[in-house]
Amino acid sequence: MGVRDPLTRVPRMRLDELLDELQVRIDEVRGTRDRVHSLLEAVVSVGRELDLAQVLRRIVEAAALLVDAEYGALGVIGPDGRTLSQFLTVGLTDEEIAEIGPLPAGHGLLGEVIHHPEPLRLTDLGAHSSSYGFPAHHPPMRTFLGVPIRVREEVFGNLYLTDKRGGIDFDTEDETVISTLSVAAGVAIDNARLYEGSQRQQRWLKANAEITESLLSGSSRPAVLELIARRAQEITAARLADIAMPVAGIDGLVVEFAVGTDAGARQGLVVPFAGTLSGAAYRAGKPVTAAPAPAGERYPAESQVQDGLGPAVAVPLGTAGGESRGVLLLARASGEPAFGEGELEPLVAFAGQATLALELAERRRDAEQIALLEERDRIARDLHDLAIQRLFATGMTLQSAARLVEHEEASERVGRAVDDLDETIKIIRSTIFGLRTRDRESSPGLRARAARAVGDAATTLGHPPRLSMEGLLDTDVPPQIADHVMAVLGELLSNAARHAQATRIGVTLKAGRREVVLTVSDNGKGIPAQGRRSGLINLDERAQGLGGSFTHERPAAGGTRLVWRAPLPTGS
Repeated sequence: MGVRDPLTRVPRMRLDELLDELQVRIDEVRGTRDRVHSLLEAVVSVGRELDLAQVLRRIVEAAALLVDAEYGALGVIGPDGRTLSQFLTVGLTDEEIAEIGPLPAGHGLLGEVIHHPEPLRLTDLGAHSSSYGFPAHHPPMRTFLGVPIRVREEVFGNLYLTDKRGGIDFDTEDETVISTLSVAAGVAIDNARLYEGSQRQQRWLKANAEITESLLSGSSRPAVLELIARRAQEITAARLADIAMPVAGIDGLVVEFAVGTDAGARQGLVVPFAGTLSGAAYRAGKPVTAAPAPAGERYPAESQVQDGLGPAVAVPLGTAGGESRGVLLLARASGEPAFGEGELEPLVAFAGQATLALELAERRRDAEQIALLEERDRIARDLHDLAIQRLFATGMTLQSAARLVEHEEASERVGRAVDDLDETIKIIRSTIFGLRTRDRESSPGLRARAARAVGDAATTLGHPPRLSMEGLLDTDVPPQIADHVMAVLGELLSNAARHAQATRIGVTLKAGRREVVLTVSDNGKGIPAQGRRSGLINLDERAQGLGGSFTHERPAAGGTRLVWRAPLPTGS
């Protein structure tokens, strides 16, 4: 049995090592090739989309897939350049996101990449000096890779990736791949924004044309307000849109039309000038924006925009004598992107068109009012020149004829007829006086008086009631009935403040169909079955004295609904 020469074994061992090393190199080349292929696929996939929201979603999904990260996120930097206005995540379910709570605003480690827009790789993100730790219910994370995304040399946002699968750290190659993807992402985002801007511009132009067509067709002012608010909401993807206008006697704005989230509760809401976006825009005469408040902070316009809404913008509706005619408020849902500079320019142009629409609607209303007054003057002249003169002549003829009537009873009847003619002449003269003095008095009309009363009630109620007014309140409601309406309104608001314990009160005042209707509703405890009703009896007597009615009911949802009605003169 021969013995194998040791020298023949050495070359074979070296050959095995060379083959193993060659296999490793081949695997590396194959892995690099596959990764480059995946990167190219990701770039093509991201660039294929034109919808900005889809582009951002594809970017963060591709990034997490390329480096095999368990969690990924894309934070969009807000207009202030310091915080995040949008945060998209990958790897977390909707239930987990809801348990974590408010999305991050860009503080701590996330803010580190915002303030220093350079790639950042960490083996243990919790050990970094800027780390704040995680909120409750947040999954634990260790490794970290953050890379900024630039659009035309400006930092648009950042990619955040954590926990590479297999428990290994992110390496230089991972950083290079994500940096390459970020360049392609910047181009895709820019293209999507350009496309989105052109589409939005077309929608604004179409909305302006629709408003112009509505005006030319003779639409009423409420219809124009509704069209303005709805189109602005649709084009900006806002959750809420409302238009608030100044009202004489109120230190604030009254929401005349609202659409979207809780629109019914906002209709007629009195918006203070202080502490609200609409008030600030009205006084400044220029758009005012507000980004969503960071977690733990209060919304800057909390008295105007309710919870659940995020970024908002208030745009003044032109100017009249140096002051805005009103304000258009738009608010998006929480977590939606803030209103950027690119959106404000067409929005301001649209607001200018809306102002023109309101001016034309007001001019049409003024023209109708002038035509009404001229018609009343004509009727007054005709009554004076024709009716009264003829009645007077008839009366004189009857008086002369009465002297020739010998029958005593017949003579008395002729005398009574002359007296009736005199009384009729007095009535007609009173009617002429009313026609010529109506709407020329210097005292404020019912609309302004009601708005002032509701505004003053906010102090005793602790919150401003919602006020909605419809119809020609200043034209069709005579001063005597208007005084009754104001007395009833004051009594009902006073009762609500003293007894209702309500957190929401609505006031509706309408003039139309030959009657004026005042409705006051609340969500309070209702009218006690055995409570005092002297005040309600007085209100009922007022209504009955005018030929109207007063009713009160308890809606199924709770609270109280009181309706006071009075008929209007047939000539109104």
